[in-house]
Amino acid sequence: MAKLYFYYAAMNAGKSTTLLQADYNYRERGMETMLWTAAHDDRSGVGTIGSRIALSAPAHTYSPEVDLFEAVGEELKKRKLDCILVDEAQFLTRDHVLQLCRVSDELGIPVLCYGLRTDFQGQLFEGSAALLALADALVELKAVCECGRKATMNLRVDAEGHAVAAGAQTEIGGNDRYVALCRRHFFERLKEGEARQLSLGLARK
Repeated sequence: MAKLYFYYAAMNAGKSTTLLQADYNYRERGMETMLWTAAHDDRSGVGTIGSRIALSAPAHTYSPEVDLFEAVGEELKKRKLDCILVDEAQFLTRDHVLQLCRVSDELGIPVLCYGLRTDFQGQLFEGSAALLALADALVELKAVCECGRKATMNLRVDAEGHAVAAGAQTEIGGNDRYVALCRRHFFERLKEGEARQLSLGLARK
């Protein structure tokens, strides 16, 4: 029976690398895959899944108006599909996740999703929340904090390395814009960032 998987981790845990390795393993065995990534993530180029170790592959792009179940159905008219792989899965909508459930349940195709669990304020992304609730299997990939403990949180930092405590949930940028930390050091740095932003705000008045 096909399943929906959610592989989640903090930044720099090798999520995209793991996805590309899974894709390679399928294709090496003569099996067909379909890759997806968020349309607004252009760090490696629009419609490209790229990893920090210079691996990359072309992919279809999803945005809120894309129906993934219908798109996979249309692709099935052209070729057999053995696996669907989704990068940056935190940017999926809940509707997208429900569509991927149908791909797994009704079309019998395994779906492997890779993404962040929480944002820079420790809040769940919509896609991650839906996957945590609905995926058949949850797999945590490991990242390491600067203290050596397991990193589970993503701290957004400015160009000078100071923690950013407020702003839009989604901000596409390179690895220098985010730091993977354990919970303890995440909240310590976030508190420092909040204090700094407050003092800067008072200084401007």
